[in-house]
Amino acid sequence: MGTEFLELKFRLYDGTDIGPNKYATTTTVGSLKESILSQWPKDKEQNPRTINDLKLINAGRILENDKTLAESRVPVGEIPGTVVTMHVVVRLPAPEKGPEKPPSKKIKESRCSCTIL
Repeated sequence: MGTEFLELKFRLYDGTDIGPNKYATTTTVGSLKESILSQWPKDKEQNPRTINDLKLINAGRILENDKTLAESRVPVGEIPGTVVTMHVVVRLPAPEKGPEKPPSKKIKESRCSCTIL
């Protein structure tokens, strides 16, 4: 039995697409993310640096890096010749800040002041 292939495109946060391209169902999600990184448009506002900055969503589920397309239950050949669209979410790490101040234990009092003229 031959290897099955899926035609996938990746929808970015601003509605633009990467692809479509064909991938074997044995391709891991991590490999897909590496492919997305290599094709990422340079003019975008958010530029992921690693595969951990990306989340792939298919049919409402976030796909895991170590799973293959077949293990992720991506629809295979339901309608011949169709392109499966996956959504790409960029989640950049938070910028490093200095040490956080502990929250103040003082309860702020609400003070009202009215002036009648």
